[in-house]
Amino acid sequence: MSELTPARDGDAILDGDAILVGDAPLSRADVVSVARHGAPVILSPAALGRVADTRGVIDALAADPHPHYGVSTGFGALATTFIAPDRRLQLQASLIRSHAAGTGAEVEREVVRGLQLLRLQTLASGRTGVRPVVVETYAALLNEGITPVVREYGSLGCSGDLAPLAHIALATMGEGEVRDAAGALVPAADALAAAGIVPLTLVEKEGLALINGTDGMLGMLVLALHDLETLLLTADMAAAMSVESQLGTDAVFAADLMALRPQHGQAHSAANLRSFLGDSPLVHSHKGPEDGRVQDAYSLRCSPQVHGTARDTVGYASTIADRELSSVIDNPVITLDGRIESNGNFHGAPVAAVLDFLAISVADVASVSERRTDRALDPARNHGLPPFLADEVGVDSGLMIAQYAAAGIVSELKRLAVPASVDSIPSSAMQEDHVSMGWAAARKLRRAVDGLGRVLAIEILTGARALDLRAPLQAGPATGAVRDLVRTVAAGPGPDRYLSPDMEAVTALVQSGAIARIAKEHAK
Repeated sequence: MSELTPARDGDAILDGDAILVGDAPLSRADVVSVARHGAPVILSPAALGRVADTRGVIDALAADPHPHYGVSTGFGALATTFIAPDRRLQLQASLIRSHAAGTGAEVEREVVRGLQLLRLQTLASGRTGVRPVVVETYAALLNEGITPVVREYGSLGCSGDLAPLAHIALATMGEGEVRDAAGALVPAADALAAAGIVPLTLVEKEGLALINGTDGMLGMLVLALHDLETLLLTADMAAAMSVESQLGTDAVFAADLMALRPQHGQAHSAANLRSFLGDSPLVHSHKGPEDGRVQDAYSLRCSPQVHGTARDTVGYASTIADRELSSVIDNPVITLDGRIESNGNFHGAPVAAVLDFLAISVADVASVSERRTDRALDPARNHGLPPFLADEVGVDSGLMIAQYAAAGIVSELKRLAVPASVDSIPSSAMQEDHVSMGWAAARKLRRAVDGLGRVLAIEILTGARALDLRAPLQAGPATGAVRDLVRTVAAGPGPDRYLSPDMEAVTALVQSGAIARIAKEHAK
């Protein structure tokens, strides 16, 4: 047995759908389950066997009088400095303490749990040279709900997410601060003692193995992809509500027109719009020769093109994420034939680039959403609705300032769309002279995803009010169901009232996936 009190079979910590680590790459769904929903992990016995076998390679190298990087040398720019055996325990501890140099606000719990899980996956690969007890300790922290405090700033995305990962490693040593399962801030030593976990004393190679990886940026990418799948379906529903309530046409979303430009995401979004609008009495009320408008504005007519581009971006980013989830990232790494080799796989470029790419698409989807909202409030463009959808025009302002909020968010999203991954800055005495800035790209994408949800919520709040104001004409089954859901948290048309709570309540519906669930029920 290892120097650790492991999770016990039958205890509450192993209830539910536990995620097996070590036999196969984790899926994106696995990451979300553990990071966001607190699913427990179980270590593969076969993986622990491979870890023990590989550790034997490191032990042999540690006894070799010739220096081996990461085993008997310093690190980074000090890689040529030989470290005597009696100083190597101090070397490992010093590496973690010095690299746990994050600053700023605490990072969200789900991000830290994703960081812990993804480093655990690499440690369980048997290619890093750590002892089985290290793997077991990382699993135990997850299962006990112990979340190390990780700070906002510190990672350059090369050699991976060094500082964030060092904060995780520091906690396993019983140092630094953590949040316990109840969210209380406590010393790591106290949390480990309460859980029956013996703090680690790191030996040769283990310090490097715990901090060389893209786990932070990858975890945030996986969480963002999960959220964007929900938000893009929500965006299609929001667009349908806008088209319908502004007396637009669904003819432009026809399948044969989409086939003329075979972009997969565009076709997907257009199919959703056809499903959401096809049975709408409101849409059918103005079809025919009596409708003299030639075509709708771009923000209505081109919704599938904009939303579809974002869908295709998500598809590409998902491919990169899946490849990264199948990767073993450490430096040096122990190969299958027992060599210990330096490499550059810790560079976050593949992940950083798609994080930036997603931020661009997020800004674009939010931008077209805000334009649809603005049209609904303008009597010159909304085809018969009152200015700002106000109750008593001149006395009431209606949803005027809700659109201001959306515009302000969209403006920020444009700034957040500026790529971080092109902004390399040298470090470590020019040894690390080109870095990915992937952590920074991930942090700004998280803020952008939150902003997109809020912009869509404002459009849905606006569309729901506009649909009510079209009475006695009726909304379609899909859009009407969303309007009815909105009415459970926000009242319909009437005199001005305190608007912020309505906006926050609808945002909660969007972010929880409640709107997307209705959309799924009506998509064909």
